[in-house]
Amino acid sequence: MNIKPLKILCLSLGLTLSSSYVLAQEGTVTVNQDPEISAILKLKKQINNEDEDSDRYKIQIYSGSRQRAESIENSFDSTFNSWSSKLEYETPNYKVWVGNFRTRLEADKALLKVKKNFPSAFIFKPKKKS
Repeated sequence: MNIKPLKILCLSLGLTLSSSYVLAQEGTVTVNQDPEISAILKLKKQINNEDEDSDRYKIQIYSGSRQRAESIENSFDSTFNSWSSKLEYETPNYKVWVGNFRTRLEADKALLKVKKNFPSAFIFKPKKKS
C-alpha cells in the first residue's frame, strides 16, 4: 500500500478546511426597534416588580408585639446583610419577614443559616393582595 497519496489527500483536505476558516467574514447586526417596545418592556418590568412578592418565598422569624418585632428586626439586620427584613402588621401581631427568594431551594438554603440565630423561623409564600 502506498502511503504517499494518503498523506497528500489529508494535507489537501486540511488546507481546504483551514482556508475556509481563514476566509470567514465578520459583520455587525443593527436592530431597528420601535421605541414603544422599550416603553412596553419598562411597563412590564414595573408590573412584575409590583407582583414580585406574590410568587416568591419569604422567611418569617417573629410574630408578636411591635416592640419585640422591632428589636428582632434590628438584631436580624445587624447579623445578616444578605437579605432585607420587613416589618408587617397582621392583626393582632407584628411579623418580621426576611428575604425575597425566587425558589423554594434558595429559601431552604437561607433558612438553614437563619435558624442558627432565629430557631422558630419558617418559610412561607405571602398571600396575593387583592
